[in-house]
Amino acid sequence: MEKFENMTSRVVPLPIEDVDTDQIIPARFLKAVTREGFGENLFRDWRYLSNGNPIPDFVLNDSTYAGKILVAGRNFGCGSSREHAAWALYDFGFRVVVSSFFADIFRGNALNNGLLPIQVSEAFLQEIFRAVEDDPSVEIEVDLEAQIISLQGAGQERFEIDPYKKMCLQNGYDDIDYLLSQKEKIEAFEKKAPRYFMMGL
Repeated sequence: MEKFENMTSRVVPLPIEDVDTDQIIPARFLKAVTREGFGENLFRDWRYLSNGNPIPDFVLNDSTYAGKILVAGRNFGCGSSREHAAWALYDFGFRVVVSSFFADIFRGNALNNGLLPIQVSEAFLQEIFRAVEDDPSVEIEVDLEAQIISLQGAGQERFEIDPYKKMCLQNGYDDIDYLLSQKEKIEAFEKKAPRYFMMGL
C-alpha cells in the first residue's frame, strides 16, 4: 500500500445516510480477486443508467466536485462485509472517507486497505456539507499524526484511530508487511525460545 501522507484536498460530498456496501460496489462486480479495477464500478447503479450512460447529476459525474476525500452521511458502509467496498473507493482515488458513523466491518476493511475512515461529530459533518455547498472548492486538511481534521476557514476536530492501524497507514503496511518488517526481531526471539535449546539449535 501507499504510505498515508498528511493531505489537504477538496472533497466529494455524498450526504446520504445508510450507504451500504452493495451500493458502494454491487455484488455482480465481485468476481475479481485482486484489488485493481473496482473503482470503475464504484457506486455503479448510482453513476450509470442501465444503458451505460452516466447520470449527470450524480456527484461522481459532476466536475464541480473533486478530491481524495469522500464526505458521506451517517452509517456509511453498512450491510454485507465485502472488502471490495474499500477496494473500490481506494481504486477510484479516495484516501479518506468522513462520516459521523461507520459500520465496524467496513471501518476495519478500510484501514486494512490504506483507506482512512474519519468519524466526526454529526454537527461537524453538517458543517462540512454546508461549506461544500457554499463553495465546492473548499478544502479539508487531514493530519494523521496529530489525528486532526480541519475544515478550511472553519473548525476542526480530533479523531480516534487504533495506534497499530495508524502506524500501518503511515508506513504503507498491511498486516503481512508489518510482520515482515519485524522479521529480524522475530528470528532473534525464536532463537532464544526454549525449544531451540532442547533441539540443540
